Amino acid sequence: MEEGMRHIFLLGLAAQMALSALASAQSAQASASQQPALMDRQREIALALSACPPFVAGKTAVYVLEKSGYVRVRDSQNGFTAIVQHSIPTSQEPQCMDAEGTRTFLPRILKVAEWRAQGKSAEEIKALVADAFDKGVFQPAARPGIDYMLSTENIGPNDKGILVPIPPHVMFYGPYVTNADLGSDGNPLGPAFVAGEGTPYALIIVPLGAHAGHAPGGIPSSGSQ
Repeated sequence: MEEGMRHIFLLGLAAQMALSALASAQSAQASASQQPALMDRQREIALALSACPPFVAGKTAVYVLEKSGYVRVRDSQNGFTAIVQHSIPTSQEPQCMDAEGTRTFLPRILKVAEWRAQGKSAEEIKALVADAFDKGVFQPAARPGIDYMLSTENIGPNDKGILVPIPPHVMFYGPYVTNADLGSDGNPLGPAFVAGEGTPYALIIVPLGAHAGHAPGGIPSSGSQ
């Protein structure tokens, strides 16, 4: 990838991850017309699994989005969960989170989708997320862990809200970690940086090269909804 294009992509990654980690990248409107477009189910399954490394993908749980929110179409045999998040309705952010992310990050993703489907506004959703954290309904990660985002079809908002391709990367849970703790100035061109630094849901972001091994799509559903 040319250096200029890589710079743009990684800046987009930094902006996307900061917004997603802080649960503040919600749509300006959350009406039914602003819901993420529903995909063909097999297409969405394949997209979700494209975030996973091959050694994880075969046994991970999978969620897909329906009109009322996400439903689980396959149970996990390894503690991991694959899902296509939408930090804004027009983005698509396939990710593959481990058991700790499934316990702490996944409930927020699921609930935000449910609130959107109910027509709640962006400000209402942000307030509900903050309240859920205050009450302990949503919790930060309690231990280190990993969220793979290895898909080459990850598209998220940059710092101006414009959708851009986001390069493959991995995220590590780092509650309250700052860029200074890593010796980083927060530059996404470095080997690692922190999104949402200093918060309970801070993430250490490590950009990677192109991910070659994707999981096969079109799996049969075998989980409860």
